[in-house]
Amino acid sequence: MYIARASGLHQLHPLTKVLLTFCLLIAGLALPGNWTSYLIILLVIFPLSVWGKVFPNLLRITWLVSLPFAISVILIQSLFWGTGTPLFEFWIFAPKLEGARYAVISLGKIILVMSDFLLFSLTTRPDALMIALKQAGMPSSIAYIIVTTLQIVPSFQRKGATILDAQRSRGLETEGNLFVRAKALVPIVLPLVLGSLMEVEERAIAIEARAFNSRQTETSLIEIPDTQLQKNFRTVILIVMFLLIIFGILWRL
Repeated sequence: MYIARASGLHQLHPLTKVLLTFCLLIAGLALPGNWTSYLIILLVIFPLSVWGKVFPNLLRITWLVSLPFAISVILIQSLFWGTGTPLFEFWIFAPKLEGARYAVISLGKIILVMSDFLLFSLTTRPDALMIALKQAGMPSSIAYIIVTTLQIVPSFQRKGATILDAQRSRGLETEGNLFVRAKALVPIVLPLVLGSLMEVEERAIAIEARAFNSRQTETSLIEIPDTQLQKNFRTVILIVMFLLIIFGILWRL
């Protein structure tokens, strides 16, 4: 999902962006207020995406991912809320105002989590992240798991699109009513699963050939610039995260 841009956000050290991502997440969950998540999105995440020149991409992906959640959460909470003020009544349905309000508040937290991690993925190179984590002392296996997790969804999307085009070229009908789409599901999903299993084996061979489990000090062709200012900024972020956690606990008590 990484998009190359010549921006200040892209030039930040990966560890700085990691800590900033978790700090925004903790702030949205720890700070009181029903609309805190929306304020963080509007006042922090969106301006950061503008600085990183990925605002249209962030907005589009967040909208596509959050739309199914928004529909389901609002319908379930408003229709199955207990006692409350009905918005309207139609047959057996009487959505409640309190349920809809709670759904919108909950949706803000979901959008915050998605947009926060999407911004990180759009502006951080996976290979640079892995190198930065290993240089910080994290075991190679854990760093590899983290980076692979960030790449798994885009990888599945690309592979699924390729399989879909290949099956269409063979005459498979993939558009139409529900029965036609269900019939085309197996010829698409089966190659996707088998191809993913083969890719796991290929990756295992590749990382073994690169001495992944070696205990020797590794070198890298990629230089990740880091400054004392960013190191101090990361220290400040850690302090802020700690204070936010303490504040959240005390506020709830």
